[in-house]
Amino acid sequence: MPSRRTTLTYAVAALVATPLLGACGGDSDAATGGGRPGTQKVGDINIGPDQHRVRGKKVASIAALVPEAVRKRGTLRLGGGADSTAPLGFYATDDKTRIGSEVDLAILVADTLGLKPTFEQVSWENLFVGLDSGKFDGVFSNVTVTEERKEKYDFATYRLDNIAFEAKKDADLKVKGPADVAGRSVAVSSGTNQEKILVDWSRKNEKAGRDPVDIKYFQRDSDYYLALQSGRIDAYLGPSPSVAYHVASAGQTKVVGSLSGGGASVQGEIAATTRKGSGLVDAYAAALNHVIADGSYAKVLKRWGLSGEAVAKSRVNPRGLPRP
Repeated sequence: MPSRRTTLTYAVAALVATPLLGACGGDSDAATGGGRPGTQKVGDINIGPDQHRVRGKKVASIAALVPEAVRKRGTLRLGGGADSTAPLGFYATDDKTRIGSEVDLAILVADTLGLKPTFEQVSWENLFVGLDSGKFDGVFSNVTVTEERKEKYDFATYRLDNIAFEAKKDADLKVKGPADVAGRSVAVSSGTNQEKILVDWSRKNEKAGRDPVDIKYFQRDSDYYLALQSGRIDAYLGPSPSVAYHVASAGQTKVVGSLSGGGASVQGEIAATTRKGSGLVDAYAAALNHVIADGSYAKVLKRWGLSGEAVAKSRVNPRGLPRP
């Protein structure tokens, strides 16, 4: 069974001088080049275990919004995705320290709430099982607000949700709409919003008399990267931050199209997720708005090359992606 660092090792080993990681949302914070196998950095991004994270301080008025049971416990039990997806959540060069933008933001929120964060990495579906059972107080793991999810969960937004198509560097492919992927083999992660969009595009192609999308599924990032390089798939559709990171670090692929995680209907937003009625969502939103105002939020996004996906304000349960 491959190491948890498979994707990271692949990316760093293949590192060459490439365009700015800031291709994501027009950000130019994290240039690649200069990183080499064995170093602690990919470009300007520190991938070592010694992170020097941006930290916050407890704000009593915001901490008071936390339910009494959680305040007395003193910990914030958080779920994160087990997949290694840079720069959102992945393992440092020691293969055990969890790092990434989602981890940093969760810690910053916990600091503001005066709580000690504890993390557990689980599969995507078990993030929601953990929320349902009360095992987790929240999830910071690239979860998009959807109308369907709002029935069971509360959301406090903290980042724009953009997705991107990745293809080989020499691919003659530009993706702007469903017709561009008709008959193409495209990999996507199961159970994600990008899968919903791709399935919808495939249906639209069939309705218009075009070939459907040949949708492929793989278990790990390394699997679809290998499939892409070998020509077994034409493209991969994933979260814009991770696509931009891989394009910049590996230097073998390119972004051939991007769009909102909500498709054409709504700008998708990523949010801190908690079980509906847990009483935590207002505390999360207040903490996020505090760190947005004091500038520490911007520092976290900048250190991971994600400034272009910043939100001006954390919103509670905004309009989400429509039902399928």
